[in-house]
Amino acid sequence: MDQTVAFDLALIRRYDQSGPRYTSYPTAVEFHDGFGEPEYRRACARSSASGRPLSLYVHIPFCDTVCFYCACNKIATKDRSRAQPYLERVYRELERQSALLGADRTVEQLHWGGGTPTFISRDQMRELMDHTRRRFRLAADGLGEYAIEIDPREADVQTVVLLRRLGFNRMSLGVQDLDPVVQKAVNRIQTEEETLAVLEAARAEGFRSISIDLIYGLPFQTVDGFIHTLERIVAFAPDRLSVFNYAHLPQRFMPQRRINEADLPSPHTKLDILKTTGELLTDAGYIYIGMDHFARPDDELAVAQRSGSLYRNFQGYSTHADCDLIGIGTTSIGKLDNTYSQNRRTLDEYCRDIDAGCLPVFQGIELSRDDEIRRAVITRLICNFALDVPNLEQTWGIEFADYFSDELPKLAPMQEDGLLTLDAQQIRVLPKGRLLIRNICMAFDAYRSAEDRPAGFSKVI
Repeated sequence: MDQTVAFDLALIRRYDQSGPRYTSYPTAVEFHDGFGEPEYRRACARSSASGRPLSLYVHIPFCDTVCFYCACNKIATKDRSRAQPYLERVYRELERQSALLGADRTVEQLHWGGGTPTFISRDQMRELMDHTRRRFRLAADGLGEYAIEIDPREADVQTVVLLRRLGFNRMSLGVQDLDPVVQKAVNRIQTEEETLAVLEAARAEGFRSISIDLIYGLPFQTVDGFIHTLERIVAFAPDRLSVFNYAHLPQRFMPQRRINEADLPSPHTKLDILKTTGELLTDAGYIYIGMDHFARPDDELAVAQRSGSLYRNFQGYSTHADCDLIGIGTTSIGKLDNTYSQNRRTLDEYCRDIDAGCLPVFQGIELSRDDEIRRAVITRLICNFALDVPNLEQTWGIEFADYFSDELPKLAPMQEDGLLTLDAQQIRVLPKGRLLIRNICMAFDAYRSAEDRPAGFSKVI
């Protein structure tokens, strides 16, 4: 498989628009309150009957300090005592989910996200993992993918040692930018030494994969400044990098209102940063996986993409396509059978439901057959940059050209522009189209073509 990417400035400008990131299809804006605990319980029963392995996501919402760019679901607080009452509810939710889904099913994937998961103490980390293992059967270290999001300001060598002993074998480190001026503007002061200490400890303890997160488009960023950060990061030789486009949506995310729009780089500068980033990482030997993600050619994501088995969920790209996902904690999203579900967004609502003996599911969606077909198309395109048309027809019992007669004309100009090729056998995304994969996927999104759909998606580039 050709995993190269081409940067065509004219095409990027022409196709630049807002659109979903497709961590799910349908996207979360389609979730509704007609899906609640009864519907979730029925999905659990179908999931249990299937015997599929599980993926477990645990959300720790707390942060010591708010980063102004942040669009995550978090609670900024200096009060560490708030963690234990929350964790007590998480333990009860784990128990209820285990009773519904079966303690004998293997968890192949575990992810702690936030917020800042390492906001909690080391004793609380041990306790949370003990409760998780008590309620679910985790796969052996060599088979399971156990990841945690790390803020290097909230972790040290001893923390990394403990996390590895608890079973974690992957981590992602939030860095964003090493420039002190940029860090001050977004309220995230983090030295290179702090980041390097955690990275070196993770390597020494045998973490299988280390990813570093960067953001371009932050206040005061320049091409030269960001490339300096990137060169320093590449010198650390992480297995993966995520280079995200900052989406300035202050009307949706209150902390972003503390960012002065006049300090943001121009769209032209952002595109220059993106272009130079792609060139530098390619020269350093990284493969563009898609949707802001780069990986070394021997990384599991790159290997899975070449084999056509890459998958995408709410935690990003994954090699565990066959897992049902359980979301634990506030705002967490699950994927069971043919449904998506989301837990209560606020801490008070979440605790109230748990204390009342309920599951905290407050919205979701059950996919129609059409949703599932379109999800299959979008997933294969966004993960593998290709769609095997005969395979899709055989799997779903459809005639592709007839079923998507309204959608295929939307691909014609993209084919003329060299973003993709389309024939009776396959859709193949070309190097020029890989940065614009969201545009290609949107052609198959039935909800995007409807009138009066919710706005607020980020720009595709």
